[in-house]
Amino acid sequence: MNSLGFNKDPSSTTVVVAMSGGVDSSVTAGLLKKEGYNVIGITLQLYTSNNSAKKGSCCSGLDIYDARRVAQKLDIPHYVFNYEKTFKSDVIDYFINAYENGETPIPCVKCNETVKFRDLMNFAKKLEADCMATGHYIRRKGKTKDAHMYRAEDKSKDQSYFLFATTQDQLDYLRFPLGEISKAETRKIAEDLGLIVYDKKDSQDICFIPDGDYKKFIKSNKKKGEILDLSGNVLSFHDGIQNFTVGQRRGLGIANEDPLYVVDIIKDKNQIIVGDKKDLLGKSLLLGDLNFIMPEYDLSKKIVEIPCSAKIRSLSEPKKGKLIKQSTSYSFEFDEPAEAITKGQACVLYDNDRVLGGGIIKQKLN
Repeated sequence: MNSLGFNKDPSSTTVVVAMSGGVDSSVTAGLLKKEGYNVIGITLQLYTSNNSAKKGSCCSGLDIYDARRVAQKLDIPHYVFNYEKTFKSDVIDYFINAYENGETPIPCVKCNETVKFRDLMNFAKKLEADCMATGHYIRRKGKTKDAHMYRAEDKSKDQSYFLFATTQDQLDYLRFPLGEISKAETRKIAEDLGLIVYDKKDSQDICFIPDGDYKKFIKSNKKKGEILDLSGNVLSFHDGIQNFTVGQRRGLGIANEDPLYVVDIIKDKNQIIVGDKKDLLGKSLLLGDLNFIMPEYDLSKKIVEIPCSAKIRSLSEPKKGKLIKQSTSYSFEFDEPAEAITKGQACVLYDNDRVLGGGIIKQKLN
């Protein structure tokens, strides 16, 4: 059995590598090529940037050029496909609509769920590739069927939070060669392989907004509304709910003896609710857009409780609690209160380091 779990020689195993032009995907292709696999590199052009050479972007301009040069260095076939239309409808429009609805979206989750893992994977299968590999920092354990997903060995680079929507069928087809190594090791491998991207900076979270100004990018019609405290007192006014997120402290325009934070966004009333830091705490949340990678649990029952941990933001550590199913509704209840439960963010479930799936936060319950 080869390192990718197939009972044949690497030379007889075809792997499609999603190449973004960054160091991670380049090293993924390089390692597999070095092992003797039949590697095909594919890069998706996802958007057109007016400053395509800007550091911190990805999947556009200079990055496509970098991916092509890496493929040439590795002597592997490389193809570029324009997915701008799909990316706009599935990722950019979702991003804008979420902010307009008072949510704080995660475009990387939606990009992985749709363009990268759905569309690119379908294309890989059309090429009759045995599997598809990416440069994500995540560990996959198991054979070709019923694989499990685990947090990366390098917790500072772990990307499991952004991959909770990966289905079981997708996970069975995917491979993540970098899950067991650190970012420093990845860069060293790239340098040893002579890849030009060995010292290239990591891309930023919102790749299609190079200057980071999402408020300007959204360009929504500004609809003025009220900023209220938890007692219903009007403290000030705002120019649009898309300019705020739960936990925000700066930019409220309110003079107060103690710091105030956004604790809720009421889309239907176009209101921003503010309170003290303690008002950000919550013990439970309602989940939607669910995906589970835990076939050992019977979720067909009307009432299910699964002790596990959850992350509600990418840079936090998982907090213990339990997933609760009641009829067709799912919620998560923390053992200890969590701060800034935010609509639109992901709630990713873990059993120690194993990823069980998760969903999108629809609202804080209490």
